[in-house]
Amino acid sequence: MSAVDGLLRLRLDLAYDGTPFAGWARQPGQRTVQGDVEDALMRVARLPAVRLTVAGRTDAGVHARGQVAHVDIPDDVPLGGLARRLNGVLDRAVRITALAPAPPGFDARFSALSRRYVYRIGDAPYGVDPLRRHDTLAWPRPLDAERMADAALALVGERDFAAFCRRREGATTVRTLLRLDVARVPDGHDGVVVADVEADAFCHSMVRALVGALLAVGEGRRPHHWPADVLARGVRDPAVTVAAPHGLTLVEVRYPPDAELAARAAVTRAVRVPTSPSG
Repeated sequence: MSAVDGLLRLRLDLAYDGTPFAGWARQPGQRTVQGDVEDALMRVARLPAVRLTVAGRTDAGVHARGQVAHVDIPDDVPLGGLARRLNGVLDRAVRITALAPAPPGFDARFSALSRRYVYRIGDAPYGVDPLRRHDTLAWPRPLDAERMADAALALVGERDFAAFCRRREGATTVRTLLRLDVARVPDGHDGVVVADVEADAFCHSMVRALVGALLAVGEGRRPHHWPADVLARGVRDPAVTVAAPHGLTLVEVRYPPDAELAARAAVTRAVRVPTSPSG
């Protein structure tokens, strides 16, 4: 349990349908996941203000089944039934799946070892199963999942992903892509193509840009080596289409053992925090 100066750090595990939200991060005049959860916390725990820190700031329309956040609250706030009470006031598009005091040194963002996403694409002639239309991209042309998987192999490893990222002043675009698996999986009668993507961290729009490049390979518009060629050039290529957000779901955030949380956070901060105030 982590408690400092009268504050208790809580770990929250969350799932949400990103359809009605303008992304995770609180924005003036917009409905966001962070805004909904913070408002619920203030209401239920009767706090004047709270601030959530999240493992991965998802964009508008992106979903999550395995999102993780932390929040520091006064250590005298009753925790019994807090998750149930939060779910009682939250819209059903957001669920708190677990809530507990965080171990010492835990930081939802900086202690994470990796984030894992899946991107679902349906290329059946009739479109997408109506029950999966909110989390699966309907693609109008047949896809060759094996060609996409072959192209993806050349992108795995520690690379500078500037060609697939929106740059932030002072921030690195070097990431370690741990996996980028593409396969056709059974889903109803025709199946869907799923990209399973894991990295130590992702730049803004990186996953959807990678998927967009692989889609061009999968439908035969580009050769299998094209995504690797784009990566090697190190600049954004206007030919890379960023895939629509609703096909993307954050499914897992991995952390080290409790004894290594603080050390992991220190290492990540040294690499990830921009040196420029505008970053």
